Amino acid sequence: MQPPHAEPRPVTTEHHGRTRVDDFDWLRAKDSAEVLAHLESENAYTEHRTAHLADLRTAIFEEIKARTLETDLSVPTRNRGHWYYGRTFEGREYGATCRVPVADPDDWAPPRPDEDARPDQPALPGEEVLLDLDALAEGHEFFSLGGSSISPDSTMLAYSVDVVGDERFTIRIKDLATGALHDEIVGVIGGATWDRSGEHIYYVTVDDSWRSDKVWRHRLGTAQDADELVHHETDERFFVGVGRSRSDRFLMIAAGSKTTSEYRFLDADDPDAGFQVFAARREGLEYSLDHAVLAGEDRFLVTHNFTGPDFELSTAPIAATEPEAWTALVPHNPSVRLEHVDAFAGYLVVSQRSAGLTQLRILQLGEDPTRPIADDYLVELDHEIYTVGSGGNPGFDQPCLRLGYTTLAVPSSVYNYDVRTRELTLLKQAPVLGGYDPQDYEERRLWATADDGEQIPISIMARRDAAHPLPVLLYGYGAYEASMDPYFSVARLSLLDRGAGFAIAHVRGGGEMGRRWYDNGKMMTKQNSFGDFIACARHLVETGWTTPQSMVAEGASAGGLLVGAVANQAPELFAGIVAGVPFVDNLTSMLDSTLPLTVTEYDEWGNPEADPEVYDYIAGYAPYDNVAAVRYPPILAETSLHDTRVLYVEPAKWVARLRQRALNGEDVLLRTEMSGGHGGVSGRYKAWKDRAITLAWTLDRMGLA
Repeated sequence: MQPPHAEPRPVTTEHHGRTRVDDFDWLRAKDSAEVLAHLESENAYTEHRTAHLADLRTAIFEEIKARTLETDLSVPTRNRGHWYYGRTFEGREYGATCRVPVADPDDWAPPRPDEDARPDQPALPGEEVLLDLDALAEGHEFFSLGGSSISPDSTMLAYSVDVVGDERFTIRIKDLATGALHDEIVGVIGGATWDRSGEHIYYVTVDDSWRSDKVWRHRLGTAQDADELVHHETDERFFVGVGRSRSDRFLMIAAGSKTTSEYRFLDADDPDAGFQVFAARREGLEYSLDHAVLAGEDRFLVTHNFTGPDFELSTAPIAATEPEAWTALVPHNPSVRLEHVDAFAGYLVVSQRSAGLTQLRILQLGEDPTRPIADDYLVELDHEIYTVGSGGNPGFDQPCLRLGYTTLAVPSSVYNYDVRTRELTLLKQAPVLGGYDPQDYEERRLWATADDGEQIPISIMARRDAAHPLPVLLYGYGAYEASMDPYFSVARLSLLDRGAGFAIAHVRGGGEMGRRWYDNGKMMTKQNSFGDFIACARHLVETGWTTPQSMVAEGASAGGLLVGAVANQAPELFAGIVAGVPFVDNLTSMLDSTLPLTVTEYDEWGNPEADPEVYDYIAGYAPYDNVAAVRYPPILAETSLHDTRVLYVEPAKWVARLRQRALNGEDVLLRTEMSGGHGGVSGRYKAWKDRAITLAWTLDRMGLA
């Protein structure tokens, strides 16, 4: 079977006196029968080229399934008068969300389920099923729950669903006493936020470029066309969102670009005052806002970069306040990146990172207004590399902190942390069936040296009994200050137990080592991301971990751009490249301000339409523009037809150009999910099968199939 041939149809454009010829932009016509037929033919070719892996794909899927406790229950989370939890059931894709009443208001220990309960039986006494997700998904190829929010009196549920994959959701209001559905609000991004009266919800919609730009208020029982426009963000670089403070006293509208923030607040104790701007936007000033009670006084908590790039935690009065008047609570420290603060009645929890690792910092509150922090300490954890974060903590008055913990080898674990005794209590560790033992695997932090001398962290794991050098899957991302922290994966065991290793290259452009790590891997320093990934690959080869003949690179979205650029710059280092929903035609996208997200991305990549220097810089690394007549490692590009973040046309064009120019274009495969979004298919069994396809191809490239 010959690979599909995309006919070159040249389109010539000029920018800043530079001429650019694009042979394959006709593939952008998503509704064209010709384009859809081409994508289907690519799927058929990929299936043909991987047919010999059918048994391995099935085996990997069955391994994932066998290691997973299919009928399970999450740790219940207390919110007002109920414990909320999710259930999964063997054979069902999505599961259900449930709740039971709180039996003892003074008991914060979550109830333990009946481990022997059948799927058709309650897991806890008094169980109430709020949403049967499989029933909601019935009849749809794709299904995603965007969010769900309980009304203040706990009698109504606002939830949103997407049944296409384009991340445009529909909100419904469910009466939990009768099960009746009320109201329908379409075209929403995300979920809904209740006001304190329970009479209104707030929600956000997007413009034609898929930018969240409008906040609306909806009165229950009325039509959507009667909704009130509360805020319209006209600056095309800014997104908006709406939410509540953890104390429930304030509604907040956040507007933000990649470099600048602005918050508005509405005091539920004085709703007639309307939304007020807290601190007017200043270019380069980023901040977030929450509410706390410090030594008996209501104060805003402001996490900001006004005093330094790695952020400071300050307080401010409940009023419009400019940054010069903010009072430092945790001063700026260049070795500690403050990321977020959660306020509770008696303590604050600061999420931060230092030396490439996440940390939780507890600030216990005292009664002295001149010294509101009575104690300041870190939650102590054991492993060399790990990820920790606070989550499942809706109660402002709760005495214990719920936190999540994982490492490359330790499954996701949920703990209660008593801030008074500093005692950690394990509530649940995700079960891994089949006799899994984390001690069978080693986890290490390595450091590679980049061309400019920077030390780049690598997180790596493998079986302790694996022979070196071993095949390695090297993963990277490196954009938006998003950190690829160590995490456990059941599916990954199918690689490791066949003798492979897994590594994460924590390249610049991410946020692992603080704000400078991000600043030195974006805009006109983006090449650092690619150089760092190449340096990590070379380090693994030079130190005997792996060989170029058995190392596979993987990245998704902006990480797809990363591995796409690396494929051009160092093809000799890899036996294969997996590019998921890859942003590989970024010059075309950044030249077209009408495309989704382009204008909001100027602060990440630059504006090549306005600046010839930016044009030349992006043109120098963009994967699509730099495909050469060389032998590439075999490439598996994966995309989804309905992806609104990275359009399917980018990998489709990239594959067509690789076929046109590469010396081994027949080794480049494109797999398009015809009913998925940016995250791929929906449903856990479909997702396992999807991942099995990728892992089987990866093992084949490693020589382990």
